[in-house]
Formats: sequence, structure tokens, C-alpha cells
Amino acid sequence: MDLGKSSYAEAVELQLGLVRRLQGLDREEAYLILTEHNPPVITMGISAAEGNVLATGAQLEAEGIELHRTRRGGDVTYHGPGQLVCYPILQLRRHGKSLRRYQRDLEEVIIRVLSRFGADTFRREGLTGVWTPEGKIAAIGVAVARWVSYHGFAVNICPNMDHFQLIVPCGLSNEPVMSLRNLVDGPVSVEAAKPLVIEEMVTVFGFTGWKEVTSDQLSEMRQAILRSR
Repeated sequence: MDLGKSSYAEAVELQLGLVRRLQGLDREEAYLILTEHNPPVITMGISAAEGNVLATGAQLEAEGIELHRTRRGGDVTYHGPGQLVCYPILQLRRHGKSLRRYQRDLEEVIIRVLSRFGADTFRREGLTGVWTPEGKIAAIGVAVARWVSYHGFAVNICPNMDHFQLIVPCGLSNEPVMSLRNLVDGPVSVEAAKPLVIEEMVTVFGFTGWKEVTSDQLSEMRQAILRSR
């Protein structure tokens, strides 16, 4: 489901509602939320160090950037317009019941998508995410509740790269961060990447197909989630 531009809180609320839904299902069902976070946000995972947020509260306010603690794994990340954020809500008990395997599969999705733009990307031993020779281009931070996944991954398509100077991205000091726009010739956009992410998620995770959630269905889903809180 494509949220377009959404606040971080809005996306988290939707995820948690879908997690509760899938926890009660015996059949295979999954969701993929696609969004760009606006207002931009810095998120702190469960292992985040306070010192990895370099900006003061006044700086964040001046830039219009929110700060949120999250239940996902990992350290500090930035999300904003021009970055494609993807939240797969999957029943991992049907996909190996392995968090490590799940993270590697998400890396595979990202690598396949970026290769279709002509980008040279790879994994790094002992680390989670996707890199280019010029720096890290995608971050992964997931959470699992009763073997249903939420949170997910973020790919730097064409965000404001100056905002990454406000944090130590993923807690990795002296590690450059890169965007797709600065890597390849020709136009790139979040909108162009979205259908490729859907295609590769279907392929890598072995789904038989996918169905788009309409705006009316999304509205009904949100109302149902609110009623179930």
C-alpha cells in the first residue's frame, strides 16, 4: 500500500494494526507499506546510543525534523522526502522463522532493485544494509512480534543528504552515506523505484502475486485499526 508522504507516527500506527491482524491469521497474507516520511524524522532503534544524534533540539526544530524512539533493532537513522521507506508486514513463521535470513532477503531485494538502475551495490560481512563503493545506500532495521515482522528498510533515492550530517548513521562513524541520484546517470525518483520494490519482494519471498490496496480500502483499514485499539 502506497502512503505517499506520511508522518512517522502514522506509518507506525498502521504497521502495528496490520501486525495484530496477521498474528490472528492461519492463512498466508502479507502487506508492504511504501512511503516517504514528511515531516522528516530521526529514529533511534533499541540499541541506539544517545550520542549518535549529533543535532541539538534547536537544530532539529529549525530543520523541521522529528525525533522518535522505536522498537526496531539497530541504531540511529534518518528518513525524509526523496528516500523510499518500505515496511513489509510478513508472517515469518511461513518464511523460515529466521531473523538473519529475513534481513539477508531484504538486502537481496534492495540489491536487485538498485541494479535495475545500474548501481553497483553489495553487502558487507558482519553488517546489515546495502553498500556502494562510495558509501552506504540502504539501511535495514526490523522488529518482530510473534513472528510477524514490521519496520523494514530505507533506500536513499534522492533525499537531502545534508540531513545525514545530523546523525551518526546506523552508529557507523566515518562511514559515508550515498544516494542513487549521485551514483547513476539519468533521472531517478522514488516513484520509479516503488514498482520495482514490489516486483522484487514478490520474487525473493516467493509470493504468487500481489494486489494493490485502493485509497478506499486503506481508509477502511485505518478505521478498523482505530476501532481495534
